[in-house]
This record gives sequence, C-alpha cells and structure tokens, in this order.
Amino acid sequence: MSGERPKRPLSAYMLWLNENREQIKKENPGSKVTDIAKRGGELWRGLKDKTEWEQKAIKMKEDYNKAVKEYEANGGTDSGAPKKRKKVAAKPAKKAKKKESSEEDEEDESE
Repeated sequence: MSGERPKRPLSAYMLWLNENREQIKKENPGSKVTDIAKRGGELWRGLKDKTEWEQKAIKMKEDYNKAVKEYEANGGTDSGAPKKRKKVAAKPAKKAKKKESSEEDEEDESE
C-alpha cells in the first residue's frame, strides 16, 4: 500500500504570510498570534502586486494535483475522510449525553 495522501497546497496568502511573519512580529513586538494574523491580513489586502505569490500557489496546486493522481493510481484511498466524519458526529452526541445527565441530576435532586 502507498504512503499518506498528499497534503493540500498552501494558498497564495499563506505562502506570503509564512515568508513575512517574522517581519510582522518584529514590527509588532509582544503581539499575540491572533494580532499577527490580523495584521498579516491587513497587509495582504493592501498588497498591490500579488502575482509572485499567486504564481507559487498555482505551481504548488499543480504539483499537488499530480501527486494526488499518482497516489490514487498506486491504490491510495482517502482513509482520513471517514475519521473526520466520525469526530464531527461524535461532538453532538457528547452534548446530548451532558444534557441527559443534567436532567438526571435534576430528577435526583427533586426526589
């Protein structure tokens, strides 16, 4: 069986942010990670020429598509998807159990 499914490529914004994160940190010392991300978003939106990053993202997307085709041609399947669905389905079930247990607690108290 083949290895793990190739990871999705980064967007143009994420490529740019990874390249510029340290500079943003230097310009905003003591900022939280969320503040750095917000500042990065502001700078990205204000960036006039995004061509370099968009071209890198396109290249990565093409490489990713080739890697996925090779992966699937070699018998790879996306076994990660069912696991994700189970996790999402499990969360509401936990909440329902909590609700039931709090109702049981109320019943115990009223007795």
